[in-house]
Amino acid sequence: MAGEWQPTACILCECNCGIVVQVEDRTLARIRGDKNHPASRGYTCNKALRLDHYQNNRNRLTAPMRRRPDGSYEEIDWETAISEIAAGFRAIADTHGGDTILYYGGGGQGNHLGGAYSGAFLKALGSHYRSNALAQEKTGEHWVDAQFYGGHTRGEFEHAEVSVFVGKNPWMSHSFPRARVVLNEIAKDPARSMIVIDPVVTDTAAMADFHLRVRPGTDAWCLAALAGVLVQENLCDEAFLADHVTGTEAVRNVLAEVPVADYAGRCGVDEDLLRAAARRIAAAGSVAVFEDLGVQQSPHSTLSSYLNKMLWILTGSFAKPGGQHLHSSFAPLFRAGGVGRTPVTGAPIIGGLMPSNVIAEEILTEHPDRFRAMIVESSNPAHSVADSAAITRAMGELELMVVIDVTMTETARLAHYVLPAATQFEKVEATFFNLEFPHNTFHLRHPLMDPMPGTLPEPEIWARLMRALDVVDDAELAPLRRAAEQGLAPFTEAFLSAVAANPRLGRVLPFVLYETLGPTLPDGCGGAAALWGLAQKAAMTYPAAVRRAGHADGNALFDAILRSRSGVTFTVHEYEDAFTLITHPDRRIAVDIPELLADVRSLATAPAALTSAEYPIVLSAGERRAYTANDIIRDPAWRRRDADGALRISIEDAAALGLGDGDRARITTAAGSAEATVEVSDAMLAGHASLPNGYGLDFADGAGGTQLPGVAPNALTSASWRDAYAGTPWHKHVPARLDRAN
Repeated sequence: MAGEWQPTACILCECNCGIVVQVEDRTLARIRGDKNHPASRGYTCNKALRLDHYQNNRNRLTAPMRRRPDGSYEEIDWETAISEIAAGFRAIADTHGGDTILYYGGGGQGNHLGGAYSGAFLKALGSHYRSNALAQEKTGEHWVDAQFYGGHTRGEFEHAEVSVFVGKNPWMSHSFPRARVVLNEIAKDPARSMIVIDPVVTDTAAMADFHLRVRPGTDAWCLAALAGVLVQENLCDEAFLADHVTGTEAVRNVLAEVPVADYAGRCGVDEDLLRAAARRIAAAGSVAVFEDLGVQQSPHSTLSSYLNKMLWILTGSFAKPGGQHLHSSFAPLFRAGGVGRTPVTGAPIIGGLMPSNVIAEEILTEHPDRFRAMIVESSNPAHSVADSAAITRAMGELELMVVIDVTMTETARLAHYVLPAATQFEKVEATFFNLEFPHNTFHLRHPLMDPMPGTLPEPEIWARLMRALDVVDDAELAPLRRAAEQGLAPFTEAFLSAVAANPRLGRVLPFVLYETLGPTLPDGCGGAAALWGLAQKAAMTYPAAVRRAGHADGNALFDAILRSRSGVTFTVHEYEDAFTLITHPDRRIAVDIPELLADVRSLATAPAALTSAEYPIVLSAGERRAYTANDIIRDPAWRRRDADGALRISIEDAAALGLGDGDRARITTAAGSAEATVEVSDAMLAGHASLPNGYGLDFADGAGGTQLPGVAPNALTSASWRDAYAGTPWHKHVPARLDRAN
C-alpha cells in the first residue's frame, strides 16, 4: 500500500484527530488531516505532522530483554521471556497473593487495546490494584462526578454561548474536537464569550473576553466567589434547580456566606471583573466549562472541581445545545464503584485507580501486603510520577518488574524484563477517549505496516502470557472458534451459551475473544476482538442512540467499526437524553457533598499562599507547549523550537535575579535541584515559573553519544504534596527557589 493515503489518527493528545498518511519504506512520509473523520473533520495541529519521529525512533527495542545480575541487559527469545515472566508472576501470586502485583498503565494517548487485554492476565493472578496517568489528573473530578450524577460531563463548546476554561489552555492542549477552529469562532463572534481562569496569559487567555488571572493555587477562592455572586445576586436558574437538582439549599446556604470582595482580593482578581464574568455566565443561554491540569494538579483540586461545576449547574446549562452533557462511553475509563483503599498507606482508590503518588510508599516498607511485583504497560512512571528518585528506589526493591514498551524508557531500565511492543501504526489500535455529545465517535485504526521484526502487538503479548498460565483449556475454546468461522450471529449465540455454562470464561473475556473471534477478523485486526464485547454492551446500554447512529444492534455496530477506516459515530443522542444518563434513581443532580461544603467554608481562614522564605516561587512543572507530547516522542529532533525546554519566568523575577533570555538558572525544591535555560516572559506573574512536560528524556543519537535536553520535571516534585481526597499531585504548584547558575 506504499504511496496510498491511509487513514489513521494522531496519538499525541486525547483528541486523536483523524489523519491520512502516505507510507514509504516504513516512514510516515506525508501526513494531513482526514476530512472523513466524523469528529475532527480534517482538522489537525502542528504536532501530528511530526509523527514519524515517534514511528522511526532510533532507540526502538526489537527483542525481549532480560536484566543480568550486574544490571546490564541481554536479548532473549520470546518463548523464554514469556515462560519466565509467567512463572515469576505465578510464583509471587502463589506465595504472597495476587494483590501484591501492581499494574500501571493501560495505554498512552492512543493505544488502549492492550489495556483491554491486560485485565484477563491480572484476574487470572488475582491482581486488582491499578494506577495510571488518570490517577495523576482526573480522579478528583471523577469522585465529584460520581456523587453529582454518576458519569462524566463534557461541554459542547462548538455551540456554547459562554465557554469557561479553568486551568486549561485548549489552544495547546486541545481536548475537544477542532479546538483551535472552535476557539477562533468564539473569539470572532460578538454574541459569544470566553472566560479563562489561569495565572498565565496563555494563548487561550489572550483570546478571552474575561481573563481572571488568579494567583497560582488560588482557583478555589475565585470559583467560590463566582458561585457566590450567582447565589447572592439571585442569578440562578430556579426552575432548573427545582426540577432537576437535589441538595440546593445546603449549597445555597454556604455560597450565600462567601465574602466575594475578600476572595477576589485573595485570588488577585479585580472584584468588578469577577462579578462581570459571573453575570455573563448567568445571562447566557448556554454555558460549557472545561477544567484541566492547571487546577487538577494544584491545591484544592477536588474542591475546585466541585465549585467549577456549580457555574453551569446553578445556571441550568445542562441538556441543551451548547451546554454541559453526560455522554455515552464505548469503554469506561474508570471502574464503576471502584472505591477502596490501598493495602499499606490506606490511600483512596477512586474509579479503580490508586494514586500514583503512593506507589513508592506502598513498596518501600516491610508491611506484609506491600507490592512485590509490577507490570508497566506503555507508561513511564519513573519519569512521569512525582519524586522520580523515590519511584526509582522503590522499583529497585521489587522482586519482579516487567515493562511492555516500544523503547528502553527510564522505567524500562529498572525492569527485570522488557518486552518490545509494536508501535501504534504497526497494529490495530483504538482509543477510549469517547467523550462527546450528542454525537459520539469511535475510531478503530488499522495497521499501516507490519510490526517491526522482533516486536509484538500488546494483545498478542498478553495472549501468550495467558497461554503460559494455562488458565483456559484450549478444548473449551474449540466450539467458539468453529462458531466464529461461521459469522457474527452464530458466534454470538455460541458465546452466550458458553459463558452461561462456564462463568469462568467470563472472567477472562478479552482473552477468550482474542483466541476465538480474533483469528477470523480481516486485515490484521485480530486485536480488535475485545471490541465485539464492548459493542454489544454499548448497544444494550444506549439502544436508541445506537440505532439513531445507524446500527441495528451490537453486531452491526461492531461490523461498522471494522469497516469504517476513518471512524464511526456510534451514538446519536437527543438533548433530553442527558437526564436519562444520570445514574441516581430520581434522575436528578445531587449537589450536597458535606465535606466539600465544609471546605468551601474553610477557605475563609485557609492560607492562599503555600510558598516560604526558603522557596518563594511557585513552579508549575509540566506545562504543555507547541513541541511537548508527554514522553511518547523521545527524539529531541522533533522539536523545531524550545529545544532545551526553557524555564519561563516573569519580567519582575528576571530583574530581581539578574537573569535574561538564554541565561542559566538553578531551580531548587524540597525534592531536588536542576539547571535550565531561562526565557523571560510577560505571560508569567511575578513569583510564578514554569517548565514544560516531556523533557529530560535521554536519547542515543546514533553517533555514540546521548542527548538529555531539558529538565525532567518530576525530579523536582514531591509525592507528599497531594490532594486530600484523590491523592492527585500538585505538579502545578511546587514551592521553589531560583538562582543564577554558576
